[in-house]
Amino acid sequence: MSLSKRKNSGLLQQWEPENSQFWEQSGKKIARRNLWVSVFALLLSFCVWMLFSAVSINLNKAGFNFTTDQLFMLTALPALSGAILRVPYSFMVPLIGGRKWTAISTVILIIPCLWLGIAVQDTSTPYSTFIIISLLCGFAGANFASSMGNISFFFPKSRQGSALGINGGLGNLGVSVMQLVAPLVLVIPLFSLMGGKGVAQADGSLLWLANTAWVWVPLLFIATLAAWFAMNDVPGTRLSIRQQLPVLKRGHMWLLSLLYLTTFGSFIGFSAGFAMLAKTQFPGVDILKLAFFGPFIGALARSFGGMISDKFGGVRVTLINYIFMVIFTGLLFFTLPVEGVSNGNFNAFYAVFMGLFLTAGLGSGSTFQMIAVIFRQLTINKALKDGVSESKVQQLAVTETASALGFISAIGAFGGFFIPKAFGSSLDLTGSPVGAMKIFLVFYIVCLLVTGLVYGRKKPAKQ
Repeated sequence: MSLSKRKNSGLLQQWEPENSQFWEQSGKKIARRNLWVSVFALLLSFCVWMLFSAVSINLNKAGFNFTTDQLFMLTALPALSGAILRVPYSFMVPLIGGRKWTAISTVILIIPCLWLGIAVQDTSTPYSTFIIISLLCGFAGANFASSMGNISFFFPKSRQGSALGINGGLGNLGVSVMQLVAPLVLVIPLFSLMGGKGVAQADGSLLWLANTAWVWVPLLFIATLAAWFAMNDVPGTRLSIRQQLPVLKRGHMWLLSLLYLTTFGSFIGFSAGFAMLAKTQFPGVDILKLAFFGPFIGALARSFGGMISDKFGGVRVTLINYIFMVIFTGLLFFTLPVEGVSNGNFNAFYAVFMGLFLTAGLGSGSTFQMIAVIFRQLTINKALKDGVSESKVQQLAVTETASALGFISAIGAFGGFFIPKAFGSSLDLTGSPVGAMKIFLVFYIVCLLVTGLVYGRKKPAKQ
């Protein structure tokens, strides 16, 4: 049996992705298999994480009576809990192994899906129950940290951007998949034999809101089995929590976290809040049928962002991307309704927001590639300076970079809470989302300057 083959436990006996001969003979095939199972599990995780972006907009149609601010809160809370949980989740792969943790973290997502399907069918369900379920959906968002850290172990430095871009980008595609599937299953009695109930609407149709949650349950079960039987654990990557904590002392880790918050935080925040925002600004438009396209563009752009960053450098791509984020944010102000002056322009609003989704997604890929390359080089430089033997330097660089990616992804996820909450608060206080958008614009400009002044002074190709 080849040394690269796994034992019955799923643990590989040898893993040397930087060894070109090993990579071509057996490493590439194993890495790709783990990548595609990871993509499937992560895609479903994003479906569950963003469930409330589709459910909230329909809760009052199902007989509930929640305020706009309450509904925005339900779309924001999964991102908050997901961001917080990403910190412990980032420890889990080095602690127990990627195969086991992917299976465990996937199967537990069945709980909020089953509970949400039951809750939406009873109009006496209190708002507090929906808060708990939305927080439980955050466990799905935490999976990103462990998934990205795990996949980073499998690929050599030269392929990090592409691999992480594919895993993150196609995983992010789950947001779009969920928002595309939700309107379709809302009108079909998929689970009527299992106790599902439809709610009569004014036009005589039935709204099967439970379907939006229950449809993912069998797929999550399949993904759990796939992770358990088809994935691997990489040898030499086991670290205790204490061994992983030193990355928190790195100033660059916090600075890079800020940049990732700007890109991925915007992607996930807009994904969570766009449908509700569009509904408040243009109530005559059936936005749920159009909401999926933004996350779809952003998810595909993330994969592309990682690939072109491998070729042209993550810093260069990120800088150009931030410029376009600033431009699109500025244009958005001209598309919004102004009371007593203009009803706004939905077509322009939608087109500009698609531009924001595109740049937020592409920037997520480029910043993650930039983070992986820069942090790995910083770790190698520090290890050599501290006298670490060359045989251990690469292993240290890989494990510390994986830990840093997990922490940074946790901070980036907070955008999924702040953006929809900012929209809700701005609308509640002023009746307009303009105040929130002004904050986003300033933040994008700051990150553009940080990227250029701190990381743009070196040749992007070497970063």
